[in-house]
Amino acid sequence: SAVGYFFGRQLLESLDIPIGLIDDAWGGSAAEAWVRRDLLEKDGRFADYLAQWKNTEATYDHEAAMANWKTAVEKAKAEKKPLPRQPQNPLTGQHRPGNLYAGVLHPTIGYGIRGVIWYQGETNASRAANYAELFPFMIEHWRQEWKQGDFPFYWVQLADFMAEQAQPGESSWAELRESQTKTLALPNTGQAVIYDVGEGRDIHPRDKRTVGNRLARIALARDYGIAVPYQSPQYEKMEKKGNKILLTFKDVGGGLYAFDVNEPKGFAIAGADKVWHWASGTIVGANQVEVWSDAVTDPVAVRYAWADNPIANLRSRDNLPVVPFRTDDWPLTTAPAKAEEKK
Repeated sequence: SAVGYFFGRQLLESLDIPIGLIDDAWGGSAAEAWVRRDLLEKDGRFADYLAQWKNTEATYDHEAAMANWKTAVEKAKAEKKPLPRQPQNPLTGQHRPGNLYAGVLHPTIGYGIRGVIWYQGETNASRAANYAELFPFMIEHWRQEWKQGDFPFYWVQLADFMAEQAQPGESSWAELRESQTKTLALPNTGQAVIYDVGEGRDIHPRDKRTVGNRLARIALARDYGIAVPYQSPQYEKMEKKGNKILLTFKDVGGGLYAFDVNEPKGFAIAGADKVWHWASGTIVGANQVEVWSDAVTDPVAVRYAWADNPIANLRSRDNLPVVPFRTDDWPLTTAPAKAEEKK
């Protein structure tokens, strides 16, 4: 883990003491794979997803899948076409609920630890709304298993990825980021915001140093008493002023500023019709931003950095990007369908 390496190196350089790290990692994993299966089964919030897995477990035949693949390979060879990929067995993979808890995490439970750093979420983006329940459930379960109290649990928010959006709209990755931010309600948690260091065409950003160092800032400040800025500015409240909305932020450090250009980018604004338009903005004082759009005469809601790959440049003078947010409570695109909608 390059992120883990840079996290540990920064702690070592700052504290001048050896840092031990246990690397429990599996790329592209789902959060539910890291939770004990029987606990998931007992919680009704995850019943629909588990039902899908039970169907897969009852019907999937890997031997048949391999036989079909071998037949397809021979056919492709004969026709001089690209060979099909070998099928992966979902029953042994990193998405099946409980798999990684049993095979990767469980052997390490009981070690004396200072805390956990976590970098995951992409696989759960299609179920982002549910992640707001699953992620804190996982953290609480780990703490119960370890029997070392509410040890620090710090994570990396999803980076920017995929194509930039020409117009503001919905985003499953933005919804996942929101679920991650909501999990800060748990005690002794922290979040490193990194939508400014990703790469649109690579789900694995090459800049691991910034990611590891932002995690290290949290640990140094929260656990080792070193006075280092570590919190990204967060939305606090809004006030409507005619056709404009005044936003107030907390944890702004030395104050807000717009990186690269003079005005803040990444804001969208909407009226009661729920149609989003890019918003102009201006920074007011150290901790406020006023936003508006000529296309919205009666605004009711604002979103910031609400995209898979947001073009957003507002940050603190400590060079920490503002946490993505929305002021509305409109239905999410990844929210489970209600019972009456399933009929």
